Amino acid sequence: MKKLLSFLLVLGTLLVLAACGSSNSSEEEPAETSGDETETASNEVNLYTARHYDVDDELYKKFEEETGIKVNLIKGEADELLERIKREGDATQADLFLTADAGRLHRAKEDGILQSVSSDVLDEQIPANFQDEDQMWYGLTKRARVIMYDKEKVDPSELSTYEALTEDEWAGRVLIRSSENIYNQSLLASFIELNGEEEAKEWAAGMVENFARDPEGGDRDQAKAIAAGVGDVAIMNTYYFGQMLNSEDPEEVKVAESLDVFFPNQDTTGTHVNVSGAGVVKSAKNQENAIKLLEFLSAPEAQETFASVNYEYPVNEAVEPSELLQSWGDFKEQDISMSALGENNAKAILLFNEVGWK
Repeated sequence: MKKLLSFLLVLGTLLVLAACGSSNSSEEEPAETSGDETETASNEVNLYTARHYDVDDELYKKFEEETGIKVNLIKGEADELLERIKREGDATQADLFLTADAGRLHRAKEDGILQSVSSDVLDEQIPANFQDEDQMWYGLTKRARVIMYDKEKVDPSELSTYEALTEDEWAGRVLIRSSENIYNQSLLASFIELNGEEEAKEWAAGMVENFARDPEGGDRDQAKAIAAGVGDVAIMNTYYFGQMLNSEDPEEVKVAESLDVFFPNQDTTGTHVNVSGAGVVKSAKNQENAIKLLEFLSAPEAQETFASVNYEYPVNEAVEPSELLQSWGDFKEQDISMSALGENNAKAILLFNEVGWK
């Protein structure tokens, strides 16, 4: 009997310790709420985010300090989070979905997981072309997709447009990610919007002919491939370049310092720009708090932080780009709605497949 009591005592202690240990998570699952818990729910917002930057976490803490509203973070890959919200349906605890690229935001809208919200603050802080036309999502940061070039091998006077990279002089010299990448899908979607499907297809086919290698890796890998002599130019998002210049890895800094930025199509349609953004989930239990977080993230202080720490362009026109971003120069942006990037996504994927862009 004493042995049995001793065993039960040890077992109970272990179970208590295990329960305590499991509570130390950096990302908290939203608590289930019932009608009796509306007071608790009113002091929180459940954010499902595909962005994984320390600067974002710092901003959420500041939001908590200023508003008293707790931000419960659920992090994951964009498509996984989308599928989770769809699977959970009306029972989901998600209040706000945040991700990179207007194409993904449009996908969330088409999947029926977002709701239209109205806010004079958001309309004042975010230009109309960086919002969904039905106000189901709002852009929070901008990234330009530019031509990066080897300063030793390429004179910037040789560069002009995205289309010019398909000319014979660039054969075997161009680096870019695969067609499965949403950034490239949105880039081609913008060409469809501006120039039509036929010209967009011609550009994609010409790029395939001039690839220095089969597409592989992310944007940083394209920069490293230039430094390794694989190619001379690459299409990349600007914020990756900023991150590499300020990396703790000296090799990444060395690679970035050998490159420079060129903004294409300044005399024609302008440089392609995309967004990170967020939308309020259709079944949000904390809709008001979700809107407050959107308003906070698009306000000047947060916008300045995005620009100076993560090297993204502010969407709020009252905020100047950071010193580093300004050092790259001013540029003309494509004059299209971000919604078009999602609306033309399926066509872009089809064109990529037709021309053999891997």
